[in-house]
Amino acid sequence: MRQKKIIILGIDPGTRSTGYGIIETDLRSYTPLDFGCIRPPTKLSLHERYALIHEGIEHLLDKYAVDAVSVETQFVSRNAQSAIKLGMARGVAILAATKRKIPINEYAPKKAKLAVVGTGSATKTQVQRMMQVLLNLAEIPTPEDAADALALAICHANSIKQVPYDV
Repeated sequence: MRQKKIIILGIDPGTRSTGYGIIETDLRSYTPLDFGCIRPPTKLSLHERYALIHEGIEHLLDKYAVDAVSVETQFVSRNAQSAIKLGMARGVAILAATKRKIPINEYAPKKAKLAVVGTGSATKTQVQRMMQVLLNLAEIPTPEDAADALALAICHANSIKQVPYDV
């Protein structure tokens, strides 16, 4: 009997840049499969940008046969409009996974930073550097949103107690 590997998609939502990071794990090690950002042109309306984010997430879910999704929770913003826009970006990402019956897990930014750096107040640079180390990448993952998404995927992997076994 060998232990099954699972594929986790981490998502750092945003209307200008939605970071994604996809890892495969057996809970002992992590293998990066892909990372980057979905960046809809800012000249498009918000509705059109949300549609492109949704389509981009759907493409990743299908391409990598994702088993679980890890999404950053919304922070409370002083600007209500910004919070609403960010919440809608989260919503279209969550909708893509929900339509495919893929489990969705939400983590606060501080929890993801704590999981990969050891402190919830880690800087973006510290998160990027730890992603390079933990995933054995030749270079620091950029942009920052992609590194944050990888951290969310690893945070979820660390919260899993056991991966199902293949018989």
